[in-house]
Amino acid sequence: MHPLRWLGGRDRDLAALRRSARAAIVMPAMFALGDKVIQNPAIATFAAFGSFAMLLLVDFPGPLRERLQAQALLGLAGLALVSLGTLVCRSVWLSTLAMAAVGFVVIFSGVISSVVASATFSLLLSFILPVTLKGPLSSLPDRLEGWAMASGAALIAVAVLWPTPRRGPLREAATRVCRALAARLHADAAYLLSGRDEALARDHEHAVEQAQDALAAMHHAFLATPYRPASLSTSGRTILRLVDELGWLGAIVGQAAPRPGSMPVNRPACAVKVAAAGVLDRAAELLAGEGGDCAALHAALDELGGALGEMERGATVRPGEIADGSVGEASLPAPEQVVSALDPSFRALELGFAVTNIARNVDLAAAAERRTWAQRLLGREPAGLAGQLQVAQRRATAHIDRGSVWLHNSVRGAVGLALAVLVANETGVQHSFWVVLGTLSVLRSNALNTGQNILRGLAGTVAGFVVAGGLVELIGTDTTVLWFLLPVAVLLAGIAPAAISFAAGQAAFTLTLVFLYNIIQPAGWKVGLLRVEDIAIGCAVSLLVGLLFWPRGARAALRRALADAYRESAAYLAGAVDYGVRRCDAGAEAIAAPEAEALRAGAAARRLDDTFRTYLSERGAKPVPLSEVATLLSGAGGLRIAADAVLDLWRREDGASHGDRATARAELLKASAAVEGWYDDLAQSFVERSVPREPLERDAAADGRLVEAVRHDLRAESGESTATAVRMIWTGDHLDAARRLQRIVFEPARSAVAGG
Repeated sequence: MHPLRWLGGRDRDLAALRRSARAAIVMPAMFALGDKVIQNPAIATFAAFGSFAMLLLVDFPGPLRERLQAQALLGLAGLALVSLGTLVCRSVWLSTLAMAAVGFVVIFSGVISSVVASATFSLLLSFILPVTLKGPLSSLPDRLEGWAMASGAALIAVAVLWPTPRRGPLREAATRVCRALAARLHADAAYLLSGRDEALARDHEHAVEQAQDALAAMHHAFLATPYRPASLSTSGRTILRLVDELGWLGAIVGQAAPRPGSMPVNRPACAVKVAAAGVLDRAAELLAGEGGDCAALHAALDELGGALGEMERGATVRPGEIADGSVGEASLPAPEQVVSALDPSFRALELGFAVTNIARNVDLAAAAERRTWAQRLLGREPAGLAGQLQVAQRRATAHIDRGSVWLHNSVRGAVGLALAVLVANETGVQHSFWVVLGTLSVLRSNALNTGQNILRGLAGTVAGFVVAGGLVELIGTDTTVLWFLLPVAVLLAGIAPAAISFAAGQAAFTLTLVFLYNIIQPAGWKVGLLRVEDIAIGCAVSLLVGLLFWPRGARAALRRALADAYRESAAYLAGAVDYGVRRCDAGAEAIAAPEAEALRAGAAARRLDDTFRTYLSERGAKPVPLSEVATLLSGAGGLRIAADAVLDLWRREDGASHGDRATARAELLKASAAVEGWYDDLAQSFVERSVPREPLERDAAADGRLVEAVRHDLRAESGESTATAVRMIWTGDHLDAARRLQRIVFEPARSAVAGG
């Protein structure tokens, strides 16, 4: 097999090779400039490790402009951390406390943005290096000069040395999903309007398969990183929202698919499908570019709004027309006929709500991308979108919770690094830098995996020491050969973790450090032996911290996060139903929209997502298939979006009470309480690891009672009362959708509590 093909199978888009090649060129060059030209060991050391940190340990995503901005900010942040580390390095307790504070802030800040999360190791290294290499305050200018040299070189390298192709896997995947779902909606409508022509059946089946494949690819791209793959940029945040919304739209399209049988075609609902497909096509065009003109999207949205208005007017006519299109019948059809007849219009309403939300997010992304440089600099956001500071505050606040995996990891990382600094100082090891770096390298999400990484890390370090020691003994004091070997070692240090294993990466990194230190001050194989000793101390610190702070791992945390997400989402849905049905009942006291419940549900969703990514990053067997765990995540998101839809449905009500609807309200609140109670029980089963309760069955009698309760309004000549009554039936449909979701998540939930 061709080497590049083999590497491409293990290194997606050759990203690790690209980083390694840049570092292999820049790091030795910066080291040589500091050591041979400037002849200053401090400058040489910080230039070398700065290049390593900013080229090998991070690879920012997105357009070149955003990558260069992130790279420049990383360099500036590194200068600040180098300064702080140098200021505190001569005091054991001050350096220990500073390491704890910096470690916590840097690791926890990763929850705010994927840009920060991907740079965590680089930022920590920029503080670990100066805080562990003791030196007088007078050495600070040399250290800053070395780091600044590395920052400038890294900025140029990212721009001109094998530039990374623009990577926006989520954006590309979302574009494909929009197009595939638009094609499916066109195929659905054409098939129905043709009278279910067999000639169109094959085209319809192909469109269904294409849409399913596109949705699966989008979710794979979303789950491919150990952190939420979006920056704090406006377009990044809006694209991230599309994942849940497009997933929910896929489920709605599936529910609204043509069914076998001879049911009459609901032409207004088909018109909504065609208009929604047009909106998705225009949205895909905008996503495929950057900062495009939204006029076509706005026109498509107006067309969809018109189709929805026509459909809603048709659904809120007198009851005889609901049943079979006749006018003037004095009596209502049977309750099940009313519910069945309203089902296509309800599906169209769901579809319109989902597509409109998707289009609004795409519109916001395009508007953000059209901003001028000055507007971006001043932080001016498009109308209707929260500012970056507010979003950052929201994300951070969501994780100030004792069940947050990110908070746990931040505390453990901070304590582990601080303890490593303290141990390194108190034991008097020669290279305390390696002790702290060893702690950082092997500390993972639980004690078990920390132990596994200790074995891998030590094995790799020993292997690197043996190879490096042998080479140094053969080469002797001829540093010229080491200069030629250094780029090769750097290249291997970047490729090995991705293409081979964690242990191989440790071996290559050990090789790099032995060569580096022997160039600065030849000491032969002893440098490698010292690294083995220091790494062993760091590994022991990691194991201790892992045992103390996280004895159970991410599985238990994932169950708790699932419980929180389902409990809060169900409470939000119940609050939305209560808010809605009070707006049209003269006998009920009005309440405020459930904004607090919505915020809590969103915070729980963010914690769940981050916990799931931590679970994915853990090594070892996964007792529950990841597809089933992903289904549980999607279920919590679907429940939350269903609450959004109920809220949107009733916000279009004028809020005036048109009569006594206490009976109808009681039926809906009873159904809402039953749905919320089931999801509360599900949440409790995750916590207690008990078998979840069987899903609720459809209560046809309750549907009948609801229709009977609004019978007078459905007969009314006034369209206003009829529209309100239909909204109450549609609210019942939203609750029924939440009930049907129980059947989807039940088996994965049972597997999750049984498999741990």
